[in-house]
Amino acid sequence: MAHPSRPSFRALLGVSALALAVISAPALAETVFTKPLVDFPGRVSAGGVERAPVHKGGKAVIEGQDLIPGQTVTLMRGTTTLNAEPITVDAEGKFSFALDVDAEAETGLQPIAVITENPASAEVVQLKISPEVAISGADKFAIASEPVVRGLYQVKFSEAANAAFVTSAVGRPPVKEAKLVKINPETLKIEAEAVPGAAPARPDGSDGGLFAVYGVDVDEANGNVWVTNTRQDTAAVYKQSDLSLVKQFEPGAVPHARDVVVDEANGRAYASATGTPEIKVFDTGTLEPLEPITIQSQIRGEEFSTMALDIDEAGGKLVTVSISTPEAAVVDLASGEVKVIALPGAKVASGVAYDPQEGLIFVASQATDNLLIVKAETGEVLHDVAVGAGPLNVAFEPVGRLAYVANRGAGTIAVVSPEGEVVANLDAGSFPNQLRADGKGNVWAVNKSRGEDDEAGDRIWRITPATE
Repeated sequence: MAHPSRPSFRALLGVSALALAVISAPALAETVFTKPLVDFPGRVSAGGVERAPVHKGGKAVIEGQDLIPGQTVTLMRGTTTLNAEPITVDAEGKFSFALDVDAEAETGLQPIAVITENPASAEVVQLKISPEVAISGADKFAIASEPVVRGLYQVKFSEAANAAFVTSAVGRPPVKEAKLVKINPETLKIEAEAVPGAAPARPDGSDGGLFAVYGVDVDEANGNVWVTNTRQDTAAVYKQSDLSLVKQFEPGAVPHARDVVVDEANGRAYASATGTPEIKVFDTGTLEPLEPITIQSQIRGEEFSTMALDIDEAGGKLVTVSISTPEAAVVDLASGEVKVIALPGAKVASGVAYDPQEGLIFVASQATDNLLIVKAETGEVLHDVAVGAGPLNVAFEPVGRLAYVANRGAGTIAVVSPEGEVVANLDAGSFPNQLRADGKGNVWAVNKSRGEDDEAGDRIWRITPATE
């Protein structure tokens, strides 16, 4: 075990030792209570090398920026000092420390105290040590995969159009490359594609780029495809047949639009406004906005932030999850009643799926690397399943009765039974992003790439349980 540096050691001695030092050496002006800052300066992060997941026996890096040049930094986990010598912040206000994670480390969010001197301040950052789930079970499925276009985000199969629709957007605003793509479900080849129109200039007058497309769902009743335009805080509707634009809603219609799902039975489309407690509602016939659904967090002082959506049209249930609080919500679409369910063990939840047959909610949480299986009626957490690094989305496939989890950090799709058993863990290339069941036994998935020359990225998958 490394020994604490001298200032940190003094801090641990306590008041009695300090008083003894003053009595025995009254001429010394030295004190453990050096000049402090009101707030911790800058930002510190802890993670894997080049953003890779951190596992037992692996390597991590702790980095800081916007600190005060010349400050010294001590890193502590509990009472153990991680750096043998204090780290000195460089002239640019940065520091970087490589850390070996021992093979006996526990998975989860590990708190690390970041203590500075000259002047003094402290902060706690969390180092996430992710579980490793071995690749397995590919022989249980028939898997087909093909490259599509750059920047894939979401996918949805349309039985009426006999096609899969995929959204794509590349880079940060102003986004210059984006497409809505129609894919043949047998060959997985592109049948048609459309480039969104130009977006208005940004508030500062700069180029607004394109109305880039992110979330997607299909409206079979009207032959349309609904998409979200996250960067412009809105949504749009295209024709399934030729991908012509039907309607582009004005910017601001759906703040930070994430998912969209269509309720054909009631002629409604629902879009999550991430960063707010609202689900925006639209009439799929008139294409006009309606009164939004607002979800109140049950945690005092906190706000529910809607993220993924799933819908049970037959049962009239809309399900969502909050990325800001450990909560899910079930909306009764007939009565408007909203039931909020606590999710102990979830942090930064982003994916949700619903099984109406057993009344189960499946929640994927990025920060805790797990899938929670929750009884919707009682709120009881039935299973807490370690699925791999960075689970981003989840889909429940009702024919084979399995949940499929896109683990963006691990590069896998974990297949989990309602009883909490990982029955397979499939290699899904670079950054699996989103997946959807088509109700016919297939799961459709897309991933993102690590760069332009990444052959394992920007692909579509069709995953079907193998027949005997």
